[in-house]
Amino acid sequence: MRYVDYTSIINLAWSKFGSSKKIDKVEDISAKVSTNHVFKVKFTSGKFIIAKLSHFGRHEYFKEDHIIINALANNLLYPYEQFIARSLIKKNEVFTYRYKRSGIDIWLVFYNPIRRKETLPKILTEAQVKNCGEQMGLLHLECEDVLEEIPASSKSMFSDIEDFKYELRQGDHPRYFPDQVDYLLQQCDLFFQNAAKCGYDRFHRIPVFVDWNIGNFSVDEQNNFYARWDYDWFRVSPRMMDFYFWSRVVREEGDQTIFSYNIETFLEDRFILFLKSYHQTYPLSEGELRFLPECYRFFILHYVTRLGQYFFLPHYADRLKSEAIATYLPSVDSFSIDKILDIRTR
Repeated sequence: MRYVDYTSIINLAWSKFGSSKKIDKVEDISAKVSTNHVFKVKFTSGKFIIAKLSHFGRHEYFKEDHIIINALANNLLYPYEQFIARSLIKKNEVFTYRYKRSGIDIWLVFYNPIRRKETLPKILTEAQVKNCGEQMGLLHLECEDVLEEIPASSKSMFSDIEDFKYELRQGDHPRYFPDQVDYLLQQCDLFFQNAAKCGYDRFHRIPVFVDWNIGNFSVDEQNNFYARWDYDWFRVSPRMMDFYFWSRVVREEGDQTIFSYNIETFLEDRFILFLKSYHQTYPLSEGELRFLPECYRFFILHYVTRLGQYFFLPHYADRLKSEAIATYLPSVDSFSIDKILDIRTR
């Protein structure tokens, strides 16, 4: 993407918001891993807000996601009433701004700042692994409890994969190897078939954040969830979508700076410990557990293969897409779920 003057766009968006507060400085605080941009907008008063800018997908989806996130933030009860950042509101609606001119199409949302506490260590103790499983179960229970209070999502896992199939057939993805289109279409069909066998239509859809690495949330002194940020992969989906990244967080070597997306982390003893603790808090059905590898397949198809160039910088995206074809997707079909199913009988 060509040079974009993000500071000017933020200033223009702020003028459209109509606040009397004056911007003093705009500071780039992006993680430098994805192509999304996050800025700290400081005012002359010394206070600040956060601006997030994105340029892929559809503005309608971007706006819809942040309306749902804000409704979730406003309806979660203690101890999660301050867990999620709230967006700025104008005329009783979440304020989003679309900048579309000179071949540039970018959308923006402003967040109020969120308080943070402790970050979990790179390598968790077994006690912390168990606690995280319990905390994730409690959070999912709360998210399910407020479903009637949040707007419906127009996206689903099935609609995303249907869109991917359409793009593949239309040749809208020249970045894919031409000889892999049929293989990717086959993988999409396998997702549909296996999801149906697991009972996908019967699963509850709840708000999930998908990308649970230790840099995206903080905990209090008792290691209980305190705050969550980075909503790039937010969606309303079956709760199993949250589990792959947890398998990576709790693994023996912990989060890694140089990373790949292998399925084997699902079978590590520490993830099984996490899953057992979660299951004791919020029991999982056999169908949901069987759906776990299909959530992984969806993640590889949608977030890595289809949209990887937006979520990862080029040197990451190219490698991960090649590995998706060569390793990640083939591994799903040989994956055994038996060890995971055992958590229901132990």
